[in-house]
Amino acid sequence: MECPGRGVPYTVRDLADVSGVSRSQIGRLLTGDLTNLDVNDAHAVAEALGVAVLVLFMPPTSPK
Repeated sequence: MECPGRGVPYTVRDLADVSGVSRSQIGRLLTGDLTNLDVNDAHAVAEALGVAVLVLFMPPTSPK
């Protein structure tokens, strides 16, 4: 399976399977209900997505 950072979209289930992080945690990250993650889980998600860990927790950019 390719990384979405390379243009292939993931479902929450795909990301959970590839990263080893639970679907529940990934879903809660996406909704903002979870704002931090164990460092090992954060690295696993970042690696699965093909991005740096910092990218996962960057604040959203403000609209122009």
